[in-house]
Amino acid sequence: MRRPILLPALLAISAPLAAQSPAISVDTLKEVTQTLSSDTFEGRAPTTPAEGLTIGYIAGRLSAAGIKPGNKGDWFQKVPMVELNADSAMHLDISGGAQPLSFAYKTDMVATSYRVVPETRIANSDVVFVGYGINAPERGWNDYKGVDVKGKTVIILVNDPDYDAKDLKGPFEGRAMTYYGRWTYKFEEAARQGAAAAFIIHDTYPAAYPWSVVVSSWTGPQLSLDPGDKPVDATQANGWITGDAATRLMAASGKSLPHLMTAARKKGFKAVPLGVKANLGFSSTIRRQQSSNVIGILPGKTRPDEYVLYSAHWDHLGRCEAVNGDDICNGAIDNASGVAGLVALAEAHAKAGAPDRSILFLAVTGEESGLLGSAWYGTNPVYPHARTVAGINMDGLNTNGRTRDVTVIGAGKSELEPILARHVAAQSRSIMPESAPEKGFFYRSDHFSLAKQGVPMIYFDSGEDLVAGGTAAGRAAAEDYTVNRYHKPQDEYRADWNWDGALEDLTLNWQIGRELADGTGWPNWYPKAEFRILRDKSRAGQ
Repeated sequence: MRRPILLPALLAISAPLAAQSPAISVDTLKEVTQTLSSDTFEGRAPTTPAEGLTIGYIAGRLSAAGIKPGNKGDWFQKVPMVELNADSAMHLDISGGAQPLSFAYKTDMVATSYRVVPETRIANSDVVFVGYGINAPERGWNDYKGVDVKGKTVIILVNDPDYDAKDLKGPFEGRAMTYYGRWTYKFEEAARQGAAAAFIIHDTYPAAYPWSVVVSSWTGPQLSLDPGDKPVDATQANGWITGDAATRLMAASGKSLPHLMTAARKKGFKAVPLGVKANLGFSSTIRRQQSSNVIGILPGKTRPDEYVLYSAHWDHLGRCEAVNGDDICNGAIDNASGVAGLVALAEAHAKAGAPDRSILFLAVTGEESGLLGSAWYGTNPVYPHARTVAGINMDGLNTNGRTRDVTVIGAGKSELEPILARHVAAQSRSIMPESAPEKGFFYRSDHFSLAKQGVPMIYFDSGEDLVAGGTAAGRAAAEDYTVNRYHKPQDEYRADWNWDGALEDLTLNWQIGRELADGTGWPNWYPKAEFRILRDKSRAGQ
């Protein structure tokens, strides 16, 4: 049984509740979600013709709400991107083992390159199993210790070593994923170690999504931020292999995958050369282009140079793997609904009048490609991070009805949480811990890009305890979405959705943002949070 999170009483009552929000328009939520997820918008892939339609619509809705252009009189912040489309005829060949192996694209493996080159060739590359691929000196853990992987192909386990713990205790915070468990980190570390290629072994539970999601996300055109003339610190190729393919690879090397997985979970694990060679080659078409973030502002009346931020990503996958002839990944929940929430909050704040501080409304591009738009804003802020009070991110609204609880993603990190707790209590709801902290949702949405710059960010959503049906119904609804609609063409708008839960959550978003915008406080990360030092340095410069 999950128990409510208890916060220090002093923090929980340290400020008065904000005024009740004006009515948040359910009609706006329905209209914006239905429009952005319609086939006309073709899944909202960045840099496609659908982008202009998408960002123009968002800017138009913000303007109609009374919000001003937020980038020096412009609605848009240009985000330089490069699209690489790898040849789908690729296959990964393994030689030198008990028998030769050839892993087929999509069926057994997927791969791409972060290097902006037309040809990728990896020949006779020694293959090394590096456990979880983690180098964390502060935790006394280094899976690369004693092995040189320069020019080699590394095979890596997904998540981190204690992902299936029953609690949050362990070398990597137990069941809760750390950044070391994210696939982005694993490829970054492999590159730092000089590997030629890196492949993560897919496993549905610790990855938090099935192989079909890997295929839909990692095939076809792949976007990244355009490095321009700067060198790219990346492996030549990176990707995923299925658990079955990994089992066959280990067997051909005279190894047991379950045995290696068990060994990799213990401190002091030593990487295992597999005695086989990897061969992979593919060509990539290169298309340099620009995408855009949408930025709106409600100027503050007394301290306009201090900012409270709301964010949501506008992009989705565009054309994807067809299901029953439908190849448009419409992304209704993910994240047309979040953009609808952004617009509805803009309307509500504008109707309430200008607060003391300015409020920013940021609809970012490229989240599905690796948080690209928010990463670009994070390193190229239109408004100084040191003057940004805090931010609230939205990534998928609740369309299943009211819940008795709220879940903070990555709880225990910032002083924004007690503010949320007061408003949650006023709704007679509870804050419950994440039911699946091993999925690492904190590192999978756009608030993370701002957190990495020190800006206190909070990301929360409805919990699982539905008023109509309880926890069993809530978990069943979440599982149904993950298995049957997430990153698939079936994520489509439905007229029978229940928006009551979304309205309650958006009321919390409004209240927190308004309290910060009318207040004088500067919430910070908690002392042990990994972003605290960045915030302290940023604010010290003011």
